[in-house]
Amino acid sequence: MTRARKSVGKVSFVGTGTGDAGLLTVRAAEVLASAQVAFVDAQVSEAVRALIRGEIRPADPIPAEAAKAVLAEARNGLVVVRVVCGDPFGSDAVTREVLAVGKTAVPFEVVPALSMAAATTSYAGVPSGPMHTEVDLRQGQPVDFEALAATPGTLVLTLEAVEVGSVAEQLVASGLKPDSPMVVTSAGTTTAQVTVAGTLAEAELSAAGMQGSVVLSIGKGAAALEKLAWWESRALFGWKILVPRTKEQAGAMSDRLRDFGAVPVEVPTIAVEPPRTPTQMERAIKGLVTGRYEWIVFTSTNAVKAVREKFEEFGLDARAFAGVKIACVGDQTAEAVRAFGIRPELVPSGEQSSEGLLADFPPYDDVLDPIDRVLLPRADIATETLAEGLRERGWEIDDVTAYRTVRAAPPAAEIRDAIKSGGFQAVCFTSSSTVRNLVGIAGKPHNKTVVACIGPQTAATAREFGLRVDVQPEIASVSALIDALAEFAVKRAEEEREKAAAAPARRSRTGSRSRTVR
Repeated sequence: MTRARKSVGKVSFVGTGTGDAGLLTVRAAEVLASAQVAFVDAQVSEAVRALIRGEIRPADPIPAEAAKAVLAEARNGLVVVRVVCGDPFGSDAVTREVLAVGKTAVPFEVVPALSMAAATTSYAGVPSGPMHTEVDLRQGQPVDFEALAATPGTLVLTLEAVEVGSVAEQLVASGLKPDSPMVVTSAGTTTAQVTVAGTLAEAELSAAGMQGSVVLSIGKGAAALEKLAWWESRALFGWKILVPRTKEQAGAMSDRLRDFGAVPVEVPTIAVEPPRTPTQMERAIKGLVTGRYEWIVFTSTNAVKAVREKFEEFGLDARAFAGVKIACVGDQTAEAVRAFGIRPELVPSGEQSSEGLLADFPPYDDVLDPIDRVLLPRADIATETLAEGLRERGWEIDDVTAYRTVRAAPPAAEIRDAIKSGGFQAVCFTSSSTVRNLVGIAGKPHNKTVVACIGPQTAATAREFGLRVDVQPEIASVSALIDALAEFAVKRAEEEREKAAAAPARRSRTGSRSRTVR
């Protein structure tokens, strides 16, 4: 009898480039998702780690030990991924790991990454062009500066910030002109990116305050920075913005803020929970099916979600709404209804609020309306404005608690301190409850923090707590709120530039034309 041979797994060495998960190759993302066990460098970002579905273990800093651990798991039949900072072959240590695996029968692959130099120059707005030279000076190898100075086109160097001054001096001594255009960028592709332009003679001063690895670009490409800088030119670049929402709702807002260059910090202030007893909602769903209601009015996406979950619980679908008219307080709620496969009959034509909905809501007509009852599923702490307004128009209301909102636990001490001391450039409120609960669990935002409110009711609550409302969109939706905040930031930046231009001209400490692109 032949003994079954134990299957062998596979090893993949995956480069993570700059650490931005959005800049990984498609293959890298696929491999990370397929990993059963991953050995990860300590410097790999949390965003990249989040893509790994298998077990995550720290990689041993000693190449021989790292390779031994990887091979042991692969020989047990597992899919193993070695996740490295930068490019796998950009590190001598990781190259030794690959060589160790290559000496065995275990199959392996190397998934390259976008280099730090290429990614950073693109994000800084420096076109390196087809004639350029990329050199990583961080490996401790001897450098031929005369050869570097003689290379045609743009020279792109990756090095430690503390070495910028000495490298620039040696390039000048080797033949490069001191007035050669130069750009130095730190924290490339992140929202902490800083890009400073000037001449090669000013390189050390330009890199002052920078830490870690930087990219130094020298040549004609550096001169195009002013016109091509795009990453740091976004409206909310570098703004630290507080997002006080439920955990489930914060994602869409944070994604849109990142599109504008902001750094969203999600702080749960409320949690959505089912009603204490299901009786009311069960009776309401039965009423929808049996034709008890002429209208159902949704005042939030949470209400839509609560009704949809009850439908699924009872095996119902959108057909149960047949014959029932649907009204939504705003576009965002209407979108949630459409995702359910239903088109709402009424969305406010003006202000997207309870008052705006009442302005458009028809009064009960005993000739035109066969049924006089409206279902109003909403939060347990909802105001009476809408219900009272509907009653005044002749409707009977079934005001049903579809969900409860409860205050979340206070955030960490450093978050509370940042809120009170002005550590956030802005805060985005999307409901009155987020205002009340944030103040309740963390205190009032500092006076210099920009306060953005999604609609009039939220703004009114913010003012009740003594907050100055700086931003309020015409349409009550998350996208409109973030767009309005971005417009506010652009206007403020323009005003600051005008003030700076009107002030007496002051020479910089070098009298140079170096500038920081923000």
